[in-house]
Amino acid sequence: MKRSIIKEKSFEFSLQIIELYKFLQSKKEYILSKQLLRSATSIGANVNEALAAESRADFIHKMAISSKEARESLYWLELLEKSQLADYNYSNEIESCKEIIKILTSIVKTTKDSKFKTQNELNEK
Repeated sequence: MKRSIIKEKSFEFSLQIIELYKFLQSKKEYILSKQLLRSATSIGANVNEALAAESRADFIHKMAISSKEARESLYWLELLEKSQLADYNYSNEIESCKEIIKILTSIVKTTKDSKFKTQNELNEK
């Protein structure tokens, strides 16, 4: 199977956020950290679903959901940073999230503009 950079990056980002979540929990920050954990780990889950898409429309839809989840994650990270609920440097997580957003935006735009075929569509031929 072909290497997927977005799959790898979203998985690594999830691991990064899990570590941040554990730290925030230790600082008794429960609400925003849980929101961040949910949205951040959802990025990779939707990327994985997209990679098994049954159609081009399904692929675009799942990648677009991943993009929305990434944007939500960025919101929670920026809110945590600005609120100073926990003394932490969020810059690595914010930069990783912005990179994922750029990749996902490019994937969705390119796929909409191209003659892209999913693996399932290629296998049907």
